[in-house]
Amino acid sequence: MLSKDLERYVDRMRTLGYKFHTQSVHLRSYVRFAEEHGDRYIKTARVLVWAAAAPSLETRRVRLMKVRRFALAMHAENARHQVPPADALGHARVKRRSPYIYTPDEIARLLRAARTLEPAETLRPLMYTTLIGLLAATGMRIAEALALRLDDLTADGIVVRETKFHKSRLLPLHATAQQALDRYLRARRKVSTSAALFVTRSGLPLPYRSARWVFLDLLDRSGLRGANAGCDPRLHDLRHTFAVRSLEQCGHDRNAVGRHIVALSTYLGHSHVTGTYWYLQATPVLTSRIAEVGEALFKGGTA
Repeated sequence: MLSKDLERYVDRMRTLGYKFHTQSVHLRSYVRFAEEHGDRYIKTARVLVWAAAAPSLETRRVRLMKVRRFALAMHAENARHQVPPADALGHARVKRRSPYIYTPDEIARLLRAARTLEPAETLRPLMYTTLIGLLAATGMRIAEALALRLDDLTADGIVVRETKFHKSRLLPLHATAQQALDRYLRARRKVSTSAALFVTRSGLPLPYRSARWVFLDLLDRSGLRGANAGCDPRLHDLRHTFAVRSLEQCGHDRNAVGRHIVALSTYLGHSHVTGTYWYLQATPVLTSRIAEVGEALFKGGTA
């Protein structure tokens, strides 16, 4: 009973556009535990016992909330499913980490550091220079960039296929980004016949763990270790930087800002414009413009 309910729930969430990998793993673990104890419906007491087996308080709460969302959906169909209280294992203490907004000079330092990677005579320095540059120039997710194939590169730009929320999109490239990508492709085609755009020395698609390890090395080489209030800037922060810097280009035109947000949401591959707001972070440029608008309104003028 619970197993069938779970499969319907997982299918429904994936139909809505969620990948639902980690969630389904946790939920299947809970359902196995519940069914081993003879449960045909979700029971609060059983959920709490299962969640409490996790090693940390935060993990226990994550487990609880995953099952609670499942329980809410099932309770809507059948009231015999119990919905555990959200605060049964305490309140969440997880706080969103502030993104790091790179300066143009810092991105240039990362690119220079990538060009010094060893072995110098291999594709490796050029590949990482191209990868970092592409993330900075397009705001792509790192997973999207690593999944690119050669046939995703078209005359009109890069086709990002079926990623988060099952959305494909076309990313037109600035002429300078296209030139850098073409330079990489000429070198890339000489060393591998793989269909993947970014490859290891053995010709396999570049895995995330390798890209992240090298990025940490680049932070050391460029002096950016701990630059984000004592924490390391992330690859994903290049996406935040792209969103913020592009918004800064709108100047004081409020209508342009509105149009730009909609276009930016599409370019970033968000399912709704509200997802784009998550990427926006206050910078000196944006803060000064907000202050100017506020001052104009305070004086009785128009913004």
